Amino acid sequence: MLDYKQLDVWLTSKELANSIYEVTKCFPKDEIFGLTQQIRRSAISVPSNIAEGVGRNHLNETIQFMYIARGSLFELETQIYIAFEQHYIGEESLNIIIGKIDKCKKLLNGFINYFQKKKPKTKH
Repeated sequence: MLDYKQLDVWLTSKELANSIYEVTKCFPKDEIFGLTQQIRRSAISVPSNIAEGVGRNHLNETIQFMYIARGSLFELETQIYIAFEQHYIGEESLNIIIGKIDKCKKLLNGFINYFQKKKPKTKH
């Protein structure tokens, strides 16, 4: 069984989640139960689903959880753009976070492709 704590995709997504917590500390207090909480939830979902998928130790379930993690990345990306448009974060923070999201997407896509190739070929 893989140790998820050794995977670049998990380490990078955890770093992203920590960055999200830092940047959302500056959000308006009236957003604590709105966008702040939603962004944090999406960010935490990524490394959590990677860990759970690897922990399932079943190829199809692992792939499914990787897709869920990827969906959370797209959700987070959308929320970050909204935070920028609401002037909760500046352009520099936006670019840094989007760069981290893009890196996570690439790593996650590679991980998904790796596991997809391990699936046995079915004959029709």
